[in-house]
Amino acid sequence: MSNEVKVAVTGAYRQAFPRFVHVQPVPDQFFYGQCDGVRYAATRFQATSGATQEELVGMQDEGSVTKYFRATTGSGWSYLTSDAFPRGARGCGDVPAIPEALSAAWGNCAM
Repeated sequence: MSNEVKVAVTGAYRQAFPRFVHVQPVPDQFFYGQCDGVRYAATRFQATSGATQEELVGMQDEGSVTKYFRATTGSGWSYLTSDAFPRGARGCGDVPAIPEALSAAWGNCAM
């Protein structure tokens, strides 16, 4: 997986949540894979330098849950959903939008 995927997924997150401009995926907590021609990604986000007070406060809640994204051939990345809070016992295995085979390969997104 290239850094381009992380940049594109971050862009999809910013588009879905425009109040979060100064964010990036949490290091070593980015999952990426493909099932039946559809690409999926999962990550948590953290504030970066330059974050506003509003972003920092908002990330206290938003940053604690994993976000899920998908992309198909010919389309860019789009935000699907977030974990429940508190997170389900099976991690991304509890997220219907993520194929079971992929969540198993990701170890249920154990972070």
